[in-house]
Amino acid sequence: MGSTTAPHSSTAPHKAVILARGLGSRMRKAAEGVELTAEQQQAADAGVKAMISLDGRPFLDHVISSLADAGFTEVCLVIGPEHDLIRDHYDSAPKERVTISYAVQAEPLGTANAVLAAEEFAGSDRVLVINSDNHYPTEALALLADVEGSALVGFTRQAMLTRSNIPAERIAAFALATTDEHGHLAELVEKPDAATIERLGEDVVISMNCWLCSPAIFDAARAIPRSARGEYEITDAVRWAIDHGDPYTVVKADHGVLDMSNRGDIASVIEALGDKQVRL
Repeated sequence: MGSTTAPHSSTAPHKAVILARGLGSRMRKAAEGVELTAEQQQAADAGVKAMISLDGRPFLDHVISSLADAGFTEVCLVIGPEHDLIRDHYDSAPKERVTISYAVQAEPLGTANAVLAAEEFAGSDRVLVINSDNHYPTEALALLADVEGSALVGFTRQAMLTRSNIPAERIAAFALATTDEHGHLAELVEKPDAATIERLGEDVVISMNCWLCSPAIFDAARAIPRSARGEYEITDAVRWAIDHGDPYTVVKADHGVLDMSNRGDIASVIEALGDKQVRL
């Protein structure tokens, strides 16, 4: 166990980093029986899941609007050098509640490497780190306002099964977050088998990669080796940070998360979001 203690901010977090660099391999694949508009087809073919149009607004607009509703006012999009579709949209989009900047991840070297690209944006502040292909409800994000230090929002299994658009078999493969006696993250169990899920019980929460990170995450991202699949993973960086004195509080959220991984998800996301107002 290291002796370094990360600096903790006593103010509510207001900066968010959205990881939008993914290659979108699943979104590129055609899906039987799924018809797309020309606009949706363009984004899907490019693998830019976050820019899939939902009744005229890209999915990412909904994600950012939810952040703004929860009090986040500064957003950094981590993108690739080729992501002009994202830049062009947000350079010209009217913004009343948030400022949007970009950090370029030159190569797709994993989520921890993507976070590292946003180090200048974060400065000495804590930052929320989320996926661009998930819609996190405002109510869940707002739970972080009173949290000291670093945190992970853990979503209840029942809420994920009943209030998300994600099939149960996919939810069963998501990482589980266990806690110690202080409510801090003890273990992330990735791709748990049925026996592990049963052993940990119904109360164990699911990680949907909704992290609140102190600046210690950047030292962690630099320190970790590549994972077995050859990437620098944010989960490994979080483990390193915890081992070096930066505990992560697990905040339990009884809410569902929407997923935009493939073309078959588009209709269910549109239905779930309904006529929710979007304001950047």
